[in-house]
This record gives sequence, structure tokens and C-alpha cells, in this order.
Amino acid sequence: MPNNAQNPGLFGIANSNKDFSSESSWGKNQFNNTFPAALANYMASREIPLVYIKLNRELATYHDTISVENLYGISPTNEHVYFSFESEFEPYRDLAEGWLPRVDLVIQRRNGETFEYLKPLEIKLTALPDDQTSDCADEDFGSEIVVRPDTIVYLALGFADSMRENREQLREILEPVCGRRINWNDATRVEALLPRLVEVLNTVILQNPDKEKPLLIQPVWKTKGKSTVLADNCLDIFVWSNFALTRLFVNQVSDNGSITRPERSIVWLVKMLYQFAVEGRIDHQHIIDTYTYGTKNDKAFAIGGMKTREYMRSPQLLSPRITRPEIKDIILGGGEKLLSPERRFDGIVQNTIDLFETVEEIAEGN
Repeated sequence: MPNNAQNPGLFGIANSNKDFSSESSWGKNQFNNTFPAALANYMASREIPLVYIKLNRELATYHDTISVENLYGISPTNEHVYFSFESEFEPYRDLAEGWLPRVDLVIQRRNGETFEYLKPLEIKLTALPDDQTSDCADEDFGSEIVVRPDTIVYLALGFADSMRENREQLREILEPVCGRRINWNDATRVEALLPRLVEVLNTVILQNPDKEKPLLIQPVWKTKGKSTVLADNCLDIFVWSNFALTRLFVNQVSDNGSITRPERSIVWLVKMLYQFAVEGRIDHQHIIDTYTYGTKNDKAFAIGGMKTREYMRSPQLLSPRITRPEIKDIILGGGEKLLSPERRFDGIVQNTIDLFETVEEIAEGN
């Protein structure tokens, strides 16, 4: 679609808790969530399905596809679709002890003054390649993913919500390990239990295949190697299911004599699920603050491109399907002028001056 917008905006986001006429809605932490939603809307308008990373019965990831309508639970062109960024997903409130964390994007259906909550989605806008893989050939590029603690909380809350009627089944699976009377702050004791923690988590997943659902949207923006020049084919979207996302930390568990962030994420998730099974609520803040194992809680874990590329290898990663010229059809009405320059995607967009030139303007320049 051509850019006919008179005011700054993003493709397909007409109803939102963001005012795109305000510069404050174009800051780094805002744009990293809002642009991916607009990109998804744009891909839907071109009938391009998203790459959907799921988990099979052998606990290995595989690629499927998912439409944006199925991702959102509503058509992105529905006049009632509402994009609420950095918001609480209210249907989970009764599952959380204390405050309910915010999630990057809540998709809602708005009817007058009432809202129907449809999907909570985390978003990770990632550079391709990252520092680890920037010297590799194109086919070996990868993106770093940094996962925050609140993502683990929403992973647990999503499991819990889908098992409200099956708490006893969940307890039966987890009790033999989680019910042990040990000092869960003792890293040595907990490390010895890690294989069992992974085993029970896998059992929960395998016994509930119908509970798999999309959780994390990962758009990639590709540059030409280490440069800040966007590749000609520069944008695409991968979606991780809740089950597949667990592999990012489960598969990083190592026998190194300590509990690092991936192992701790397993402890957090399993402890949250067990608390829900026993008590019906999750005191996520207590679990995260208590079981630290000497590591800061600023992030749950990070995984670099050399590992993520093995999960994401595909024609879409090698050659993303959205091209540089199409960015001007996603960022509308001069919105790029409100961006805050960063050494990130928003900075590259703002500083690539020819991105928003029309064909006529380019011809005149010649």
C-alpha cells in the first residue's frame, strides 16, 4: 500500500495506547515494540505468513507457519483490533501473587468502552548478524536474543492459565522433584536436581500438546555484515511458541559445576509451575528475588547468534522477505523524523536518507 498518511504513524495500527503524533512514542524502547507489530500487519496485508518455531514430540524444534490473524486471535484489519503496548494481560491477574508484570504487546478486541483480551505477546527486535556471527558467511548469520525475567513469568502464567482445570495433574508430575525438602538456595544441591527438573518440565510439555501457543515475536533486521547498511532484503518475522522457547534455556544447560542463567531460568519456571499447582497462584517476584544463585536478575538469559541460527536456519533467515523500499510503507507520515538516533534499527532507519524517497524524488535527484 502507498504511504498516504498525513500524520506520523505505523502500518495497520489505528487503535492503540500510543499517540504516534508524539515524539515520546518513537523512543527506542517504544519503537522496538511498535514497529514489529506494524511489520506483522504489513506482512499480513501481503499475505505473507510468519515463520512459526514449534516443538515436536521428540522435543526438537521445527518450522511451521502462522498467519498474523492466528497470532493475534483477530484479523489485523478488524476495525475493533486494539494494540496495547507494555501492558498487563488482565486474564492472568488472578494467577499472580502481588503485581502483574507488563508484557510487550497485548492484543485486544475493543467494543465501545469494553476490551476483550486476546493475546499476550513478547517482542524481541533483533539484529542480523550479531557480533558473534558478523564475520561469518551470510548463511551462518545469527541474532542474539536477550530474554527478560518477565518473559519467564509470562511463560509460567500462560502454562498455568491453560491448566486451571488440571492443577492436580500438574502437581503429580512436579511433586516428586519439587516437593523435596532441600535448600533450594544451595546451588550444589539444586544443580544435582537439574536433570530431573528438565525431565518434569518436558513431561508437562509432552502430556499437554494442545497447550502450545505463540508467545514471542522475533523480527530480524539484516545488515550487510558488520556495516550499518541495511541489506536489500532486510526484514522478516519469526514467532516462537511457548514450548519452543523453553529450548533456548533447556538446551543450554551444562555440567559446569554451577548454576548460570539458563539453569536458573529452568528453576524459576518449574518452581512457578509447582507453586501454581499447589496454591493456585504464582509469587513470581519472590521466586525471582530468592533464587538468584549469585547472578543479577536484570535478565533471565541471553543466547548468541551462533546458537540461535541453528533454531532459525531457513530461506527467510538467509533472505528476509521484506525489502528496504518497503520500510516507507510501514513507517508512515514522516514518523522516521521522530526517531531517536541509536546504533540500532531505529538509528539506521533514520540515517538511511534514501529509504523514504519516492520514485519521483529519486529520478529528480538524478
